[in-house]
Amino acid sequence: MAWVPAESAVEELMPRLLPVEPCDLTESFDPSVPPRTSQEYLQRVQIEAARCPEVVVAQIDPKKLRRKQSVNVSLSGCQPAPEGYSPTLQWQQQQVAQFSAVRQSVNRHRSHWKSQQLDSNVTMIGFPPLLSIVSRMNQATVTSVLEYLSNWFGEKDFTPELGRWLYALLACLEKPLLPEAHSLIRQLARRCSEVRLLVDSKDDERVPALNLLICLVSRYFDQRDLADEPS
Repeated sequence: MAWVPAESAVEELMPRLLPVEPCDLTESFDPSVPPRTSQEYLQRVQIEAARCPEVVVAQIDPKKLRRKQSVNVSLSGCQPAPEGYSPTLQWQQQQVAQFSAVRQSVNRHRSHWKSQQLDSNVTMIGFPPLLSIVSRMNQATVTSVLEYLSNWFGEKDFTPELGRWLYALLACLEKPLLPEAHSLIRQLARRCSEVRLLVDSKDDERVPALNLLICLVSRYFDQRDLADEPS
C-alpha cells in the first residue's frame, strides 16, 4: 500500500471549497492583528489548523468527579397475576385476533373520516370513543390522548369508560411504535397489573378488562416480557 501523507488524506476526506494559495505554514503571525484581505484570512486559517495537534487529550481532575454515580432505569415488568386471575393462552390468542380485525376496520373507515375536523372536546373520557371520532385522529393526537389517559389512570381507579377509550386508542396506534408510544403502552400495562392486584375477586368485571389491555400490549405490540403466564 502506497504511503499517503497526512495532509493529503485530510484533503481527500475534506476537500477545499475555496482556492487558497500555498503559504508558509511555519510563518509566524500575530493573531491579535486582523487580516487585511480575504486571502490572508484563509491563509491564517491554514496556519492555525496546521498548528492544532492531531490528538487532544482532556485533562480531567478525578477529585471533581463524583465517586458514586448511578442512573436509574425502570426495566420492571408487570406484576404477576394473583392465582386464578391470569387468562388462558387460548383466550389471549382470541383477543389478539379480534383486536387485529378491529384495527383493520378502523383503517378502512379512516379515509372516510379523515377530512372531517375533530372537536377537541370529544376526547374527554366522558364521551364514548366512536369510530367517527377515533378515525379522525392522527398519530400525534392518539399519542397525546393516550398519554393523558395513562397519567389519569395512574392516579385513579379503572372504569369501563376508561377501558373503552384505551382499547380504541390502541386500535388506532400504528406500528412500528414510536418511542413515546412504546413507553406509554408499557406504562399502561404495568399500571393494569398493579390495579389487578388490588381487586378482591377474580369475578370482578375489571379483571377481564385489565387482562385484555395487558394482553394487547404484550402480545399484539410485541412486549412479551409483560405478558401474563397462561393459567
